Formats: sequence, structure tokens, C-alpha cells
Amino acid sequence: MTTHPVSPNTVLANALYRTEDVLTPRILATPPERIVLVVGTQINGAPHIGTSLVQSLAFAMAARLRDRFGIPTEVLFSALDNAPYELTVDPATGHRYQRAYGQALGEQALTDLVAALYQPLFTALSRQLSIPHRVETYTHQQAGERFRRTWLRLQPRVDAARWWLAPSTGTPHLRVPCPQPGCGWAEKHAERTRVQLTDREVAQVAAVCLHHGLYQATITPTEGAYLDLATLYRNMVKGLALSSPHGTLHVMVKGGDWVFGSHLVDEALQAVGLTRVQFPARLFCPQVVTDTGAKLSKSLIREGRTPLPEGAANWMLDAREWPGTIAEYAEQLPAMTDTLLSDPRHFFRSYSAIEISRMMTAPATRSVPAP
Repeated sequence: MTTHPVSPNTVLANALYRTEDVLTPRILATPPERIVLVVGTQINGAPHIGTSLVQSLAFAMAARLRDRFGIPTEVLFSALDNAPYELTVDPATGHRYQRAYGQALGEQALTDLVAALYQPLFTALSRQLSIPHRVETYTHQQAGERFRRTWLRLQPRVDAARWWLAPSTGTPHLRVPCPQPGCGWAEKHAERTRVQLTDREVAQVAAVCLHHGLYQATITPTEGAYLDLATLYRNMVKGLALSSPHGTLHVMVKGGDWVFGSHLVDEALQAVGLTRVQFPARLFCPQVVTDTGAKLSKSLIREGRTPLPEGAANWMLDAREWPGTIAEYAEQLPAMTDTLLSDPRHFFRSYSAIEISRMMTAPATRSVPAP
């Protein structure tokens, strides 16, 4: 059996000579001074193979774009420390609450977590491909002036986008964690959270804490409460904040499961007045799936709700269990991503966990185009 995949043709693959050509229209429309590939990951444990694959593809694509267009590139890793650390239900009201990693662990513990679980792979990939990288937590991102000012500017028009951001309820989830020392709980679905602009650049937020009842918080462009936005809402604000023309093209690198969600984000951006040319550039990477076609889910397998696919290995759920060193892991990933990027047919598709395992453990060979 050959180590390269045999991939069918698709409409998109048939339109491209090279995988990176999917980004050519954005690069040529307004030639940037640099390109930043942004890849975000929830910091809720050790990375699994889907996470590692997207991260390595971000570095590999950055190298291809640099070599193809002669434009400096880098990778920005967005560590989403607003992922839920604890979940509970208020027995008196039935409302769900969460405390995120950022509130539960604190900045130093989060820094140590990222350094232990993600930084070794980033360092290895950066050195192999000569691509610089940066790491930014969501805690730091939401505190930045550009992100907060973008959110404040959206508030007068957010009603136009709310059904796109939350199609089932019309309530985009805004969580401002309780500021009481040692607390940090926030109503998960924001049913009783209210926002009022008191000035063009000042918002007052009223919310209800699990333990401390009603509380008020202030948000300004440069200071104030922690601004925790649910996934679609956060991506809308981040995309808008990074779309301003400053000589930099930001490319959002996402797993293939994001194709469906990005449709809602784009409709929300259009609802508040953006045109298609202002939407963020995106690159959707191959998705790792089970034999049923569902996304390989670390949480479902660990909860016992679905088995580890036959032929897959435990290291696919936890990169620390790779049977070798992190250096060897970092060598195998680029070898595989090189194969996936070598032909658009290999990139714009999904892969079973078994096929990914085979390509990761087989001797590296160059891919050949599908017939």
C-alpha cells in the first residue's frame, strides 16, 4: 500500500493548480505587507490529532505563501482560555453557569499550561520551516483596545445580527464573569445579561452571579470587565477587528467543521453593514473523522459515548502519548502536511482517523497527484 492518499476530484480542487491558490484572490486584491495565519484552540487539555494537524498546516501554509508571493508570514496561535473549566446549574432557577479556564486557573497557570502542551510543537515547527510565531491568550486579546473598541462599535447594530449569532434564541452570549475575588462564575447562556451604552465608548453590563446575585460591570476600550463572547460572537468581533487595512492580511485557519458555522458569522457581518470584500480570509483544513463520518471527538470518547475508532491509537487523543519524542512527532506532522498540501484534492477533503494514523506512522514519501 502506498503512503500517499488517493483522493477524488472536487469542484474546488478542480479549480486550483496549487492548494495555496485558494487565497490568491485576497492577496492580489490588496497586496499586503505581511500575512498572519491565525489558528485558535480551546485550552482544555492536551491537543489531539485534529488540533495538531490544523496547527501544523498553519505553519506549512505560511511557508508556502512566503515562498510563492515573497511576502513575510507568521503564525499567531490564539489560546482560547475562555473554554469552560467548570459547569453547574443553579438549583433555584435552572440557569446554567460556567467558570472558564482564565478565571479558574489564573494567568501564570495558563502560561505554564500552554508552554507545556503546545509550545514544544510550535517551537519545532517554527524552526523547521523558518516561520516566526506568537502566542496570545483570549484573556489578552479581549483586553486589547482594538478588540474592545470593535465590540463597542458593534453595539448599536448588534440587534441586526443577533439572530445570525444565536439562531435559536436571538440572544448572543455575552459573559462578564463575576468580579468578586475568587469567583469568576458567569451565566453560560446570558439570559439575564443586559448591555447598555452610556457613552459612545462606555458600556454598562448587568448580570446575575451564581453566588453573589446581581452585579454591574463597565467596559471601555482600554479597561474594565472581562469580555467573554460565545464562539460565533467572538469570531465575528475578532474577524472584524482584524479586517481593518493596516498592511496585514490575517487568514483564519480552521478545521473543516467550521465551514457551517462560518456561514452564520458571514451573515452576521453582512447584517451590520460589511461587504464581502471586508470579510476575513479563511482557510478550512481537512477534518479528522471516525468511521461513521463524525468528527473525531476527544470528549465523546473519554466520556464513553463513542469508542476509539478501530485502528486508531491513543496518541491521537493526547499528543503526549505519541510513542517517541516531541521532535519525532514534529517531524512526522510536516511530512504529512506536505502530502496534504501537495495536491488540492488531498487538502480539500476529510480523513478518517485510521488513514491519518497510517500516514503519520508510515515512512514519509512525496505525494503524487490523483489520476
